[in-house]
Amino acid sequence: MKVLLHICCAPCANRPLALLQEQGHDVTGFWYNPNIHPFTEYRSRRNTVREYLAQIGVRLIEQNDYALRPFVRKVAEDIAHRCVKCYEMRLFETARTAKEQGFDAFTSSLFISPYQNHSLMMEVAQRAAEEYGVQFLYEDFRPLFREGQDFAREHGFYMQKYCGCVFSEEERYLKPNKIIP
Repeated sequence: MKVLLHICCAPCANRPLALLQEQGHDVTGFWYNPNIHPFTEYRSRRNTVREYLAQIGVRLIEQNDYALRPFVRKVAEDIAHRCVKCYEMRLFETARTAKEQGFDAFTSSLFISPYQNHSLMMEVAQRAAEEYGVQFLYEDFRPLFREGQDFAREHGFYMQKYCGCVFSEEERYLKPNKIIP
């Protein structure tokens, strides 16, 4: 099956990509992450994905939009519930691209993260699949999370410290017992 794998970052994508290939799928990576800010963070994650996929011979489709303003406009009305808007932006665009470019199915490396709202992502992905008439290939990649992080460290990948959006970066500094300089 031809699968379009939305990739949020190389540390999260390496094990899902390997698993999908082991299952016999023809996998292409898809970079679309308007949520990642600041630009230096966006560039570091994107460049690491580019380098890794080129190294292992996997095609990468990039919708290379550093889209701070559209992202903030989408989530500004309800920052506390921003994740659903973020998932919608990325998964609907992945489904649209999969349909337009003739893929059989799509999925996302987001499904490896124990920090993401897994059931909400699944619901959004199902809606995107229905809207665009392309299969959502569900796989719970979370059991591979630590292995993927170890792989990333062993291979010198850029390792981020937060989800990607400016609000999640803020939250990492507002955790209890953290002093903001």
